[in-house]
Amino acid sequence: MNTIGKNIKALRTRGGFTQEELAGKLGISYQAVSKWENDVTAPDISLLPALAAVLGTSIDALLGYAAEKRTSAHYEERYREKEYYWGVKPSFMCFEVLKLLPPTRPLRLLDAGCGEGKDAVFFAKNGYKVSAFDITDSGVEKAKRLAELHGVDIDFFRADIMDYRLEKDFDVIFCSGVLYYVPEELRGEVLGNWQAHTSSGGVNALNVFVEKPFIPRPPDHDIGLRKNWRSGELFGHYHDWRFERCEEVIFDCNSSGVPHKHCMDTLIAVKLC
Repeated sequence: MNTIGKNIKALRTRGGFTQEELAGKLGISYQAVSKWENDVTAPDISLLPALAAVLGTSIDALLGYAAEKRTSAHYEERYREKEYYWGVKPSFMCFEVLKLLPPTRPLRLLDAGCGEGKDAVFFAKNGYKVSAFDITDSGVEKAKRLAELHGVDIDFFRADIMDYRLEKDFDVIFCSGVLYYVPEELRGEVLGNWQAHTSSGGVNALNVFVEKPFIPRPPDHDIGLRKNWRSGELFGHYHDWRFERCEEVIFDCNSSGVPHKHCMDTLIAVKLC
């Protein structure tokens, strides 16, 4: 979870305020705002209502709680249903990884934000040594049941992509449909951690929704505090990797029960240094 200082800076920047302008609206010094944003001090509790109002947010969101709770609560509920919300057919990226780096030797694979486990199970059935995490308890439990049904052993655990950082290396890091929730100020940190913990010759297979002015927001757009990714932004984080697949597509979706469209950037890249 972000610190309140990081949230203040992100919301101030998004609102187009300088530190001096924010300070003026609150009747405090700009040095106080600077100290907040650098986590030297925190705002007095009596200032939180005014600070949230100026930044156009809630106190919960300012403290970093609202987005995580809304997002996880939505999917906790969805994943409790009998049917699989995302289905059980693996993502096309799974087949791309399998072709690019087949498990002719033991390969360690991480599925970050695994949801109900369909992709993790696919990889395990094809011989990868799989670890997988999701923010939801119901998703992890449902994924475990799917793995048991298919007779595969997967290390499932609950974690939040915002604050979970790798400490061991993987040959493949796979992430589908989750990076959208990572705020701009954390993207470099999250992806940098994954890159540092990808073995030489290893693969990162990732996708992220990007916003286009000609595509209406999806029906569930208010779930979580989503930060828009720009076209090509994901690719820039991997400028020194070899690209095996790099594309942007617009596609139809019916995941919420209401037909809509998404634009998605997909990257499959190999670490060579």
